[in-house]
Amino acid sequence: MSEPRRLYEQIAQKVASDIASGKYGLGQRLPSERELAQVFSVSRPTVREAIIALELDGLVEVRVGSGVYVTHERPPTGKVGAKDIGPFELLEARRVIEGEACAMAALRITDDELQKLNDLLAVMRTDNQHNEILMSEEADRQFHEIIALATQNTAIYASVQMLWDSRTRSPQTHMVDDLVRAHGVKPPIAEHAAIVRALKRRDPDAARSAMHKHITRVIERLLEHTEVKEMQRVRETAAEKRRWYSSVR
Repeated sequence: MSEPRRLYEQIAQKVASDIASGKYGLGQRLPSERELAQVFSVSRPTVREAIIALELDGLVEVRVGSGVYVTHERPPTGKVGAKDIGPFELLEARRVIEGEACAMAALRITDDELQKLNDLLAVMRTDNQHNEILMSEEADRQFHEIIALATQNTAIYASVQMLWDSRTRSPQTHMVDDLVRAHGVKPPIAEHAAIVRALKRRDPDAARSAMHKHITRVIERLLEHTEVKEMQRVRETAAEKRRWYSSVR
């Protein structure tokens, strides 16, 4: 049985068909994220993933904070590029699976594993201070994998590893990660420390909540910074206009 087409891919394919048919002409602005979400009855993160897929294929680009514009009727390479699980879809799955893994780990984690988590917190803190973001992200992955390992359930551990492998493999996630790194976003120490405190208390409800809060904030930051790219352009354009008006007075 073939793999079902991902929801964001279905939306991207429909919009791409509308572009190819001329419904949205070259240079035309697409409907807003909110409008597209209403048309397709999906969340805005799903629409955001569809736009990222269209952008990777070279069909659209986001301009000066005013929206998403059509740049090509068909992919310039002649074919649609490879896609994988989108970043928001992936984070939703992580929130569910890692939340329950953290609750289970709270009842089974060893003192040695807790020490490893504290050691990784120290590594992330040091790497963040020295702007070693990629190294800090690797410590972040190890942090989450240790929690999965602490469940003593090999299926859960394999599932968490698969989710992180998907992040590494996904072209869309690479694009979003590059953007948030450019804005200096680093693994948050306070959120990870809250997870460790809950695990140390052997409190499954608190552990689940701490993991849910952490991954929810990751989603919020991704949404914020995939919009910040456009807002930054708006600010830069406005600043340039102010300088121009000042110079002609």
